[in-house]
Amino acid sequence: MEETQSQPNSARFKSLITPAVHTFVDGFKAQALWKNAPTGLLLWLAFILFLGLVQFSSPDLPDNDGFYHIKLAYLMRTEGLKADFPWLPLSILNQREFYDHHFLFHAALMPFTFGDLRLGAKWAAVIFASLAFLSVWNLLKNQRVPFAWLWAFGLVAVSEAFIYRMSITRAQSLSLAVLVVALDWLLQKKYTRLAFLAGVYVWLYDAFPLLFIFAGIYVFVSWPFERRLDLRPLLYVGIGTGVGLVANPYFPHNIVFAYLHILPKLFDTTSVGVGNEWYPYETAQLLKNSPLALAAFISGALALGISGKRMDLRTAISFCLACLFGLMLFQSRRFIEYFPAFALVFAAFAWTPVIHSLSGSFKRKSLPAIALALALIPGVWITFDNARSSLQSSKPYETYAGASAWLVANTPAGARVFQTDWDDFPRLFYYNTHNTYLIGLDPTYLLIYDAGLYHSWVEITQGKTEQPSGPIEQEFGARYVLTDLRHQGFLDQAEKDPGLVEVYRDKDSVIYQVSSTDR
Repeated sequence: MEETQSQPNSARFKSLITPAVHTFVDGFKAQALWKNAPTGLLLWLAFILFLGLVQFSSPDLPDNDGFYHIKLAYLMRTEGLKADFPWLPLSILNQREFYDHHFLFHAALMPFTFGDLRLGAKWAAVIFASLAFLSVWNLLKNQRVPFAWLWAFGLVAVSEAFIYRMSITRAQSLSLAVLVVALDWLLQKKYTRLAFLAGVYVWLYDAFPLLFIFAGIYVFVSWPFERRLDLRPLLYVGIGTGVGLVANPYFPHNIVFAYLHILPKLFDTTSVGVGNEWYPYETAQLLKNSPLALAAFISGALALGISGKRMDLRTAISFCLACLFGLMLFQSRRFIEYFPAFALVFAAFAWTPVIHSLSGSFKRKSLPAIALALALIPGVWITFDNARSSLQSSKPYETYAGASAWLVANTPAGARVFQTDWDDFPRLFYYNTHNTYLIGLDPTYLLIYDAGLYHSWVEITQGKTEQPSGPIEQEFGARYVLTDLRHQGFLDQAEKDPGLVEVYRDKDSVIYQVSSTDR
C-alpha cells in the first residue's frame, strides 16, 4: 500500500520539479549566451575590420561573378523575386528554363543594392565572410575548445588565397557558414535541425550535395565510437534536401539543371575550358599562398601523437572533413574556400586534450595561447599584405562600361551581342541589360544547350573561321560583336572581313556591326 502511494507522490514531485529544472537550464544557457556576447561582438568587428581593409584596398571587384550577382539581386528587388531572365537565350539558362541556383544568396544581397552597386557588392562580401568566420568561433565555443576566439581569429592568417576568395561577392562564404553550422549541430546531436538547414542550402547554393557528404561522414565515423549505426542525420538531410528541391520556385527546372550541370562537374572538371577556379593549384603555389593552413593540419596530427590518447569523435570527424576538402583542393582550387577553415578546426580539436592536460600555474596554462598568438601574428600580417596585393591586381571596375553605353545608345532593345569571351558576360550584364548575349557564367551552359553552336563559337573566337560575319549572323542570330583586344586571331579575321564594320573602340574592347551587304 505504501509502495503504491509513493509512486503517485514521485510522479507528482517529478511533474513539479521538471519545469523548474528546464527553467534553470534555459536560464543558464541564456546567461552563458550573454556572457559570450561581448567576445562574439568584438571578434565579429575584428573580422569586419580585417576583411574591410582588404576589400577596400582597391576600388575594383576581385572577380567577374560579383557583377552578375549584385545586378541580379538589384533586379530581384526592383522587378520581383522571380525576375525574368532573357539575357542568355542560347543556353540552358534561357528565359523558359532559367533556374536561379543562388536564389537565397541573391535575396540576401538585396539590402546591399540601394545606392552604388559596386560598394554594395563589396560590403556584402565583407559581412557574409565575417559571419562565416564567426560561425567557426561559435562551433569552437560550443565544443568548449580553450581559447576558441584565438583559434577562430586564425582564419585571417591561414591562407591568402582563402581570404581573397572570401572577399569575392559569391555564395561560398555563406556556404562555409552553413557547413560549419551543420557540423556544430551534428556534434550536438541536434539532427532535426539539419532538415531545415538542408532545405535552406538547396535554395542558397548549388553545392548542397556537400551536406549529404557531411552527414555521411558523421554517420560512419561515429559508428565505431557509439557502437551503433544512427542514420538519422542522413535521413533529415535527405528530407530537407527533397523538400528544398520540390518546394522550389523553379521546380522542375532546378532538377534538370542539377542533372545537366552540377553532376557532370563533380566527375569531370577539365573537359571544357571552364574558369580557372576549376583547375588545381601547383604544389609550389599552394605552399606559398596557404602555408599556415597546411601547417595547422600537420600540427593537428602532431597533437594526436603528443596527447597519446585515442582520438575523440569530433577530432576524427574534423580530420575526415579536412582530408576531404584537401583532396578536393588538389582537384580544384575553388575548394580553397573550405580546406583552411576545416584544417584549423581539426587543429583546434586535436590540441584541446593537450591543453587540458596542462596543470599548475596560470602562466603554464597560458603557454598554449601565447604560442598560438606568436604563430598567428606574422601570419596575419603576411596574409593581409598578400590578399591586398591580389585584390589590387583585379581588372578595373569600369572595364566594358564604355562599350556597354554605346550598345545601349545605338542598338535595338534585345539585340543579341556575340562575345569572344564567355566570362565577360557578368560585366556586360552589370552595365547593360538592354541587350542579350551569346554565352556567359559558364561555357558549358551553351555546350549543353547546343554542342554544335558551342564548337562553332570556339572556332570563331580563336580566329580559325574565315569571314566570321556569316556564321555570326546566320547561326547565332547576332548583329553585333564585342571582343577584348587579346583575341588577336579573331581581330585579324575581322579586319579582313568586309561583313564586320568597326563601330566602337576603346582601350578595352572593340565593337563590330554585321553589315547587311553581300559578303
